[in-house]
Amino acid sequence: MKILIVDDNRDFCATLADVVRGEGWNAEIRNSPEQALSFLETSSREVGLMLLDIEFGSESSMTGIDVLGRSIREYPSIPIIMISGKGTIETAVKATKLGALNFIDKSSLTNDRLVAVLTSAMERVKADSSNEELRRVVEGQGIIGRSAIMMEVADKILRYGRTDLNVLITGETGTGKKLVAHALHGVSRRSKHPFITVDIPNIPRELFQSELFGHMKGAFSGAMDTKRGLFHQAHKGTLFMDEIGDMPLELQANLLLPMEQKAVRRVGSVETEDVDIRFVSATDRDLIASMGDGRFREQLYHRLRECEIYIPSLRERIEDVPLIVEHYIAKHNKEMGDQKTVSSAAVEYLQQYQWPGNVRELASVLRVALQTMSNDQLEITDLHRILKRSSSQPIHRVATAVGAVAAATPQHYQPAAAAPAPQAPSHEPVATNGSQIDLGEDRSLKDDLAMVDKMKIEKTLERTNGNVSKAAAILAVSRETLHNKIRKYGIDVHRYRA
Repeated sequence: MKILIVDDNRDFCATLADVVRGEGWNAEIRNSPEQALSFLETSSREVGLMLLDIEFGSESSMTGIDVLGRSIREYPSIPIIMISGKGTIETAVKATKLGALNFIDKSSLTNDRLVAVLTSAMERVKADSSNEELRRVVEGQGIIGRSAIMMEVADKILRYGRTDLNVLITGETGTGKKLVAHALHGVSRRSKHPFITVDIPNIPRELFQSELFGHMKGAFSGAMDTKRGLFHQAHKGTLFMDEIGDMPLELQANLLLPMEQKAVRRVGSVETEDVDIRFVSATDRDLIASMGDGRFREQLYHRLRECEIYIPSLRERIEDVPLIVEHYIAKHNKEMGDQKTVSSAAVEYLQQYQWPGNVRELASVLRVALQTMSNDQLEITDLHRILKRSSSQPIHRVATAVGAVAAATPQHYQPAAAAPAPQAPSHEPVATNGSQIDLGEDRSLKDDLAMVDKMKIEKTLERTNGNVSKAAAILAVSRETLHNKIRKYGIDVHRYRA
């Protein structure tokens, strides 16, 4: 792995290269932005780290900041340390915001300081390289995520998958427990052998033993032939018992000896048959609580849970949402021959949503939205149409004059039915969501409507804790439209944020 040094001061480059090589790393020198970008085009995979000057002479039309921006876009896996003899705090902040790993001032640079910075950076490169392998493995199994918590899941998949230990996968519904089970099988020595799923809730109680262990011809009414059970089918492979927490207590004892002895006896037979099986199970239930309530056998729990992998909810890894969205949009475009995209406001909205159904729910919403939207870019309004909650707050009624225009706007105000005509007071208070406004003769209808419009926006921002994307979705307007109204009415969004 090489450290690419980019600086137009050849003597300084030589000095840096000597330090780099003295620590056992390889150094590559380029003296202009153009040379550096040309080298990256052909050899980016060889570069583990870049030392990049900010200021270049008049011979180059580019600066180090230009190279930084392009490199972050085209070669995001290469960490970059900026160096400059004319560094300012503003420049350092800008470089860091663009994605620079660190910023070094040449005037204060010593050999020890350089070695310390490079050592820290190369340790991060090593860690990132390890994470890249983890990501490659799990993404190959359809598990999308690069958050730290998902890297822990990926690490456990690799470590446990290469053993024959039984694994219990826990987590909320829709988090991807079956994908993790497939991944465990995929990285195991059993990957070329069967992966058999037992859908626990859908097996009739009276057929449980027959389905899992098989039966002999004539063992019971309707047993017309000798049958192999799911245990036989999983021989040398993996048996995945999905929703194990839903197994009735009276059936759980049937698994104890077969799991312990790796042997089964078909219904109607007196002979046992050896099976070579690795057991993986999954549940969204709290089995500890179920044991305390007497609904799950402790002996079975300990057999199932030689190792455990907890799959975090989508709420615990919202930084993965953009990757998941990108994955499903790419999948849709490939399947449907489309060129659909997603707006940044829509991605932000998806990150803010709570997702009780987790990744499965997100995937379902995207599938419906992408196939029913009228434009090529997914917007908040497309998502809100699908995610609109039935438990939304009650709609407040306002006076007929206000409702007539408000009903034509996306806020969904409804005029009071058969509202009596106002009787003469010059200022008539109208209640809206616990507040009052005066609809008076001294103001125009336009002014009154603006007041109600502002109040509705303020109440919605209060409801969303100042989240503009959520408020825009609730009001069924674009984020840009809402921002324009916020500026127009001088609303301070920050006062609504916790």
